[in-house]
Amino acid sequence: MKKEYYLGVDIGSISTKGVIIDNMNNIIADDYLWTEGNPIEAVKKLINSLYKQAGDVNIVGVGTTGSARYLIGKILNATVIKNEITAHAIGTMSLIPDVKTIIEIGGQDSKIILIDKGIVIDYAMNTICAAGTGAFLSSQAKRLGVNIEDFGEIALKSKNCPKLSARCSVFAESDLVHKLQMGYKKEDVIRGLCNAIVSNYLNNVAKGKRIKPKIVFQGGVSKNIGVKKAFEEQLGEEVITIDKGHLMGALGIALIAKKSDSRINFDFNIKDYNFKTVGMECNGCANNCEIVSVYKNDEIIDQYGNKCERGIYNR
Repeated sequence: MKKEYYLGVDIGSISTKGVIIDNMNNIIADDYLWTEGNPIEAVKKLINSLYKQAGDVNIVGVGTTGSARYLIGKILNATVIKNEITAHAIGTMSLIPDVKTIIEIGGQDSKIILIDKGIVIDYAMNTICAAGTGAFLSSQAKRLGVNIEDFGEIALKSKNCPKLSARCSVFAESDLVHKLQMGYKKEDVIRGLCNAIVSNYLNNVAKGKRIKPKIVFQGGVSKNIGVKKAFEEQLGEEVITIDKGHLMGALGIALIAKKSDSRINFDFNIKDYNFKTVGMECNGCANNCEIVSVYKNDEIIDQYGNKCERGIYNR
């Protein structure tokens, strides 16, 4: 019998992540790339990259998660489509079974997931202000003339850390410039930014939540050791990071696909197909639903967005 594999794709507004796992849950291929405002093209690139790493393996289950999970799920003929909370929790617990708190900060949003005895008991997300996200840190790195990859190392050199506001990106940028004009060193301001990111997260996303160890920090910002250090100082607890922490959503949804009863024969050649979406407002009833039609080589392969059957075309 041919060995079976499973594909998980986590596609967000900033980044697109994917993994292929085997029956033993080992990751045999993975990649992380920028979505660049075009989730369809990003997934085409992702699938091509995974194919080059894994070869023409027999993928029988496909899962999608993230903000574009429905669209990409239709294109990949996914067997499961789930929200990010479920995917991140399952992916993280597969590596750290006794995790109690998941702190996730990505490019444009952040979330907290609380787990008790392997079950998600509470969560919260922040998608309103960019002040506590990776996109904000990247923009400030450019302003300061440093590589974002070096941000954490530079922060740990600080001996005189100022307090910066991070309640919104506009105030934070203004405060950063003011501190530089006062004569603070670059590493001090960077350390202040790392502390402010954590304060913003704890006072907004995690407000009212009881954070218990084991605490796992993941998402793109978890690669910043300055932010990790700030979390440990403000929480007074050890904060764990995972080497592939940015892939936990993709890993989680691949594991969910593995447990699903549905099976498909996955086609790696999606780069050879032309996909597009067309939106319309249905006037069939008072709901006025926005219907999205997904086309593959000018043929409708699926539609979603309707609240009743009147919004579906006859095929």
